[in-house]
This record gives sequence, C-alpha cells and structure tokens, in this order.
Amino acid sequence: MTSAFKKMICRFLAIALITLPFQTGQASMIGTDQVNTAATVQLDRNLVSSYLSRAQTVSEFQVLGLNSQDAIDRVAAMTDDEVSTLAGKISAVPAGGDGLVLLILVVFFIWYFAFRR
Repeated sequence: MTSAFKKMICRFLAIALITLPFQTGQASMIGTDQVNTAATVQLDRNLVSSYLSRAQTVSEFQVLGLNSQDAIDRVAAMTDDEVSTLAGKISAVPAGGDGLVLLILVVFFIWYFAFRR
C-alpha cells in the first residue's frame, strides 16, 4: 500500500511540476528615467501644494469663497501628468512684480534720456 501511495504522490508531483510555472515573478533593472520620473512627480506635487499653502493664495481663496483645503485635496486626487502640467505653469509664470519693475525701469530710462536733455 505504501508503494501505491508513493507512486500516486510521485505522479501528482510530476504533473504539478509540468503544468505549474517555474517562475512567477521577474526581476529586472529599473531604468533611471523611471526613478527620475517618480522623483520629479513628487517635487511637482510639493511645488503645487506649497503654492496652495501660501498666505496670499489662501486669502485669495477666501475672497472667492473657496476653502484652501478643498484645493489641496483636489491636487492630491490629480494624476501625475496633470500635476506636472500645473507645476510647469506655476514655474513659467513670472513672480509677483518682476515684470512690472522691469517695465517701470525701462519707461523711466526712456523718459530720463528723451526728455531730460
């Protein structure tokens, strides 16, 4: 009886080894572009959330009747591409009065050299 039981177990194991896959997972190298993408997305999320946490932005939300926490929650629900696009727009916009100061200086110098002489 033990001989028949051993044969049955051996046949079961042989069939199981043939039909079941040997390898269920695969290890591979991660490219630097994948790692950089994850880090970039996190930096973009930090940039947008820090912009939304600024006092001026919070006060503008309150003037419009919005809650700043709702905006932060909506940014957290955005996809990575949407956050990257938004962070790119925030970075591309000139800071507060930099353009205005430059314009005032140009007008002043034009006035000074055109009308002062």
